Amino acid sequence: MQDAVLFDARDDGIAVITIDRSEQRNALTREVREGLRGAWERFEADDALRIAILTGSGDKAFCAGGDLKEMVETGMAVPPRDMYALPYDTIELSKPTIAAVNGVAFAGGWMIAQACDLCVASTAAKFAITEVKVGRGSPWAAPLIHMIPQRIFMEIVLTGKPISAQRAYEIGLVNRLAEPGAVLDAALDLAREVLEGAPLSVKAARETVMLSTEMGRSAALAAARAAHEHAYNSHDAQEGPRAFAEKRKPVWQGR
Repeated sequence: MQDAVLFDARDDGIAVITIDRSEQRNALTREVREGLRGAWERFEADDALRIAILTGSGDKAFCAGGDLKEMVETGMAVPPRDMYALPYDTIELSKPTIAAVNGVAFAGGWMIAQACDLCVASTAAKFAITEVKVGRGSPWAAPLIHMIPQRIFMEIVLTGKPISAQRAYEIGLVNRLAEPGAVLDAALDLAREVLEGAPLSVKAARETVMLSTEMGRSAALAAARAAHEHAYNSHDAQEGPRAFAEKRKPVWQGR
């Protein structure tokens, strides 16, 4: 990963992935793109890691977006489909992810934050889809319609103007706000809350949310029942009620 992206595999089942190019505002240069791809693949392959947090180094930028200099040098038109390692899109992941937005998340920075399942942001962070300002495009923004209201979505992509972290929280793009310097800690707290759940139940719950955004009501209900069947028939499905009855913390085995 050439040190452009740092990978911290913690003992508590949390992976912390950090874009470490603060002097370049953590932009999506080639080395960062390659580093992110390697990091996501490493996370998915490690069964001991159950959730990942993506953040940026420094306090100014989470990720300022694509490398415009590279676009000029290469004369890039339509970006290759696999140019960016996007969780659940161009990278297959089966585990939950959290974006810890410590500074500006512009263009491609918004894109990778949006791709994560959950988002924690610094109160000093700003979000923007700036492509209209530089003549580029943002087709990746299409899933936003499932996250924020249509008219707000329209204004964001038509004007390219930044919104504050508070506004992002109000419209439902951000789950939680934290003071500057405390974003990673807040993301770790949220990750631990997710990890308190039974692994198979968490997996099925995540699948249910995604199925619900892709299907109509009846189809989503049927698919969700199938997604939860493994969890219902698991050892942990018996351990949870037993631990509650015995007034102790459950010991999850993920089976």
